[in-house]
Amino acid sequence: AMAYFEQLKDSQDAWEVDDHVKFFCFQVLEHQIKYRHAGLSGPQQQLIRETLMKWLQCQLMNRQPEKPFIRNKAAQVFALTFVMEYLTLWPKFFFDILSLVGLNPHGVDVYLRTLMAIDGEDTCRNTLIKDTMREQCIPSLVESWFQILQTFQQAQPELTCQCLEVVGAYVSWIDLNLIANDRFVNLLLSQMSVEDLREEACDCLFEIVNKGMDPVDKTKLVESLCQVLQSAGFFNIDQEEDVDFLAKFSRLVNGMGQSLVLSWTKLAKAGNVKAASESLQAVEGKVPLLLLLLGHADDDISANVVAFCYDYLHVLKQLPQLSDQQKANIEAVMLAVMKKLTYDDEYNFDNEGEDEAMFVEYRKQLKMLLDRLAQTATFMEVEVALRLLYMLGEALPASHGAHFTGDPTKASVLQEMMRTLVSCGVSGYQHTSVSLEFFETVIRYEKFFLVEPHHIPVVLMAFLDQRGLRHSSPKVRSRVAYLFSRFVKTLHKHMGAFIEDILRQIQDLLELAPPENGLPVLLTSDDQLFMFETAGILIVHGDSPAQRKQALMRSLLGPLMDAFRLLLDKLSHETDEERQAALGDCLSHAVGFASRTSKAFSNKQTVKQCGCTEVYHDCLQTFLPALGCPVQRGPLRSSVRSFLHRMIICLEEEVLPFVPAASQHMLKDCEAKDLQEFIPLISQITAKFKGQVSPFLQQVFMPLVAAIFEILARPVEENDQTAALENQMLRRSYFTFIQTVTSSGMNEVLANQGAENIERVLITIIQGAVDFPDPIAQKTCFIILSKLVDLWGGKDGLVGFLDFVYKHIVPACFLAPLKPTFDLTDAQTMLVLQQPDVKVLKNYIKAFFQRAKL
Repeated sequence: AMAYFEQLKDSQDAWEVDDHVKFFCFQVLEHQIKYRHAGLSGPQQQLIRETLMKWLQCQLMNRQPEKPFIRNKAAQVFALTFVMEYLTLWPKFFFDILSLVGLNPHGVDVYLRTLMAIDGEDTCRNTLIKDTMREQCIPSLVESWFQILQTFQQAQPELTCQCLEVVGAYVSWIDLNLIANDRFVNLLLSQMSVEDLREEACDCLFEIVNKGMDPVDKTKLVESLCQVLQSAGFFNIDQEEDVDFLAKFSRLVNGMGQSLVLSWTKLAKAGNVKAASESLQAVEGKVPLLLLLLGHADDDISANVVAFCYDYLHVLKQLPQLSDQQKANIEAVMLAVMKKLTYDDEYNFDNEGEDEAMFVEYRKQLKMLLDRLAQTATFMEVEVALRLLYMLGEALPASHGAHFTGDPTKASVLQEMMRTLVSCGVSGYQHTSVSLEFFETVIRYEKFFLVEPHHIPVVLMAFLDQRGLRHSSPKVRSRVAYLFSRFVKTLHKHMGAFIEDILRQIQDLLELAPPENGLPVLLTSDDQLFMFETAGILIVHGDSPAQRKQALMRSLLGPLMDAFRLLLDKLSHETDEERQAALGDCLSHAVGFASRTSKAFSNKQTVKQCGCTEVYHDCLQTFLPALGCPVQRGPLRSSVRSFLHRMIICLEEEVLPFVPAASQHMLKDCEAKDLQEFIPLISQITAKFKGQVSPFLQQVFMPLVAAIFEILARPVEENDQTAALENQMLRRSYFTFIQTVTSSGMNEVLANQGAENIERVLITIIQGAVDFPDPIAQKTCFIILSKLVDLWGGKDGLVGFLDFVYKHIVPACFLAPLKPTFDLTDAQTMLVLQQPDVKVLKNYIKAFFQRAKL
């Protein structure tokens, strides 16, 4: 390869080959420079430089330029060479190129492409290269840009646009005075009047305006630019028909406006009243132009100035008092936003594409302005428009629904509007946006139905039929499933007469969808969680007797259990991993659905009072065999474990017979994460049932501890932060479990494990208090030690414990604070020392030594 480039350098017509051959040559050069540069000899590196310069020299003599893809690849190779050699081998890189190309159009083109390629090279963005360029060549580069812009603006507009792009790319990190001067800025402004150049000139001015600088200087710079632009007629946008240019110009106006707002913020914060006032005056001067652009028919042009408008409203919010003109500006913004929120005739509600998605995003930006307007303006009135009604409720929430009352003589405007909303038939529109906003507004003002519950049946029908849960749009159905659950939670007391009818209507939405049937489903599994919770609330909080509630709950969960048994059997015989995962997910969803129904119970409406104990017993008997399934163990264990957590709360002691078998399964072949999730379950059982589970805990204690020790003993790579964190969390869970046991008055659980096992456990607690740099674990361990000293420290305590106090606990109290990792300035560490149990431990040790003296 290098021999071939030697020929290219020496031959006069070597580069006169096929374009694809040229491209291949540059690819070879690119590979050599990118991956083998350090291994090349000095002459070989010199040969590459000479080959590149030879090619560039050929460009100056060619009548026609190379194809764009050749020039782009050449620019990439030049850029790579620059990054590799500028600081060491080729410090005159730019001077060599500039002296060669001069103002030759073909050469200038490659030069500008090279500059953009250098800007795109991440390795070029290091401080050393930038600093060196600032010192050695940036002034020369800027001068070359000026000459290019001046020379080619009429004859070669494409080169001028390239140069403007280069200026915009480099201005963020070079000395702004080289660009922001009369000579350069006047040239840029003159190019704003040239049709082929003005879009790139706008972008270039935008980058100049965005350059960080002193707020006073920034205000002067922006004002001087605006004066020239305004005098040149650029502010008369009504006369401009080129929307592409207006999109660029609106971006420039947005940048100038935000820069002025930032200058005002900095100056006001610094207490520079005079300069801040001048900056605010400059901001106000741009508002008429802002309003014209915000209300423009083209949404892209309008969207470009939303940020400036938002910042301007934020400025007004901070002012102690608004002038009449500022109030008029707020009103003008409000009217512009209302106008721009309207759907146009071309919006396709049935088949939303990219344009529709962009308009939805644009509306989200306008909503930000409405939120800001609501915080700024005091003049707004509620409009009879669904979206504005919802937005008003979001921006101006009434405290505890105070704008609704049961007294007709005191009904608010909002109450009148809600009556209109539920009775006018707007819910019947099948447009996705209208349907969503109807239900969102209903939920936002759900307290309206507490004072006027006779409207509930009308809205229930809307939720249940094709307007809501059976809407043609999956997006609407999904959102309505959640909103319906909220509606029922708030208003279930007013739905007694409709409960069984509602359950019948949603029955098909509560079916478990096995992966093999391939049928389309109306709701996703996440949506069904809300539906099961809703069904549970309706059953539990209805007025039916306990026997009827049991029958309804069984009709809800019975099909779920039947499907679970069939799917679990299929899973145990399935060999395809993808099918196993699908079946595992489906089984986990079934357990999750049953668990979600239990959220309907409360202290006032318990499982036992509702007669549903037997139903959940059956659920446990159905779900627990999944713990022994050899495949999809993680998802199944997680879901069943979560269900057990719920049943401990709901069934209380009725769940205890199921715990031993479940624990036995969950301790088999477990990982750190499994134990982290299992320990809270055992701790919950221990804390809730205490002495009732003492025999079980005595039996499971050492197998659980042994499993924990086995995992913690596994070697962990030094840089494996994930494994280290998992071990730390497992260790914390272990100590928390021991604390729960000792704090629940069940010292016999530990005492009956045998002397060797007891000492082994106690040593781990000493290690947690002293050796591990984890303040949270240390705090827990000292609490445990304090409790054990209190339990076993007397004459009738555990045999050998006093020796353990002398040998380990007393030294631990002195060794822990002496550890380098024991940081007394750390808040968690101070909590260790300030724990009441730790103070008891210190007092005990003090008394211990006093007795020893006697």
